[in-house]
Amino acid sequence: MDEAQPSIHVQDFHMHFGQKRVIEGLSFDVARGETFGFLGSNGSGKTTTIRALLGIYRPTSGILEINGKVFNDDFGARLGYLPEERGLYKKESVLDVMTYFGRLKGLSRQGAQNFSREYLDRVDLADKATVRVDKLSGGEQQKIQLGVTIMNEPELLILDEPTKGFDPVNRRLLMDIIEERKDAGATVMMITHQMEEVERLCDRIILLKDGRAEAYGTIDEVQNQFGGRTIRLKYSGSLPSSPNYTVTLRETNYAELSLGDAVDEADLLKELVLAGVIVRGFVAAKRSMDDIFMQVYGEAAAANAPSTAGEVV
Repeated sequence: MDEAQPSIHVQDFHMHFGQKRVIEGLSFDVARGETFGFLGSNGSGKTTTIRALLGIYRPTSGILEINGKVFNDDFGARLGYLPEERGLYKKESVLDVMTYFGRLKGLSRQGAQNFSREYLDRVDLADKATVRVDKLSGGEQQKIQLGVTIMNEPELLILDEPTKGFDPVNRRLLMDIIEERKDAGATVMMITHQMEEVERLCDRIILLKDGRAEAYGTIDEVQNQFGGRTIRLKYSGSLPSSPNYTVTLRETNYAELSLGDAVDEADLLKELVLAGVIVRGFVAAKRSMDDIFMQVYGEAAAANAPSTAGEVV
């Protein structure tokens, strides 16, 4: 296998449904061993791209390849796909369902059961092994779905909103499991609206809007593309009005200030102190991915982002 060959290659991809143009000239690569963030608001074309990549849709034109080839059933043992629409057999027990999928992925019955029991123990579901899937909560079913996705240690993981609906504790657990797969050499393509996950995990990202790439590169490259700096300020007192910054977030004793390119951070700190502001924390950073997401997709899209049920494109 050519290590220089990208794990995923998309070139000049177009997708039309009748007169509706969903994807227009999309091109990107996902390198081997990286975690790649595939980002966009509802209806931007993310799901359409994944379905075309996996052979569910036939592209209008363009090239979509995994390991240098158009998707085929032979990839099943090397690919783990976690769709947004979860698919488990609800009337069977958890262990039977996981064992069944493990057998489909090429594991022996004993191997599938061993993996399943170890995984269930790790995600605090060991006592649910003999419980029917439809008796589990939505979050518990999602843990089972992820276990099924990673159980054959696939070299490529495509994860569509893997932590949607999880509380912070379970979100961290699932992110740690995904990170372990990357450390083991897997390539991870992750669709998510959780920007803190993007900043923590992703080597590179693409921002998709109306079927086109709005930005593409490392987190630093995308932040540089959109420019601007943010001051995270812990303080007491009243912030003075100033042409040197815009307050983008204001809470009790905390604010985030957006600076113009010409504003010196030291001069701003001096300005605040002279205005009587008691500064307890002053941290300069590039614009957050949350800010960039809101700029690209608008506040309404950002506010609705965590709820993606029913998205078809």
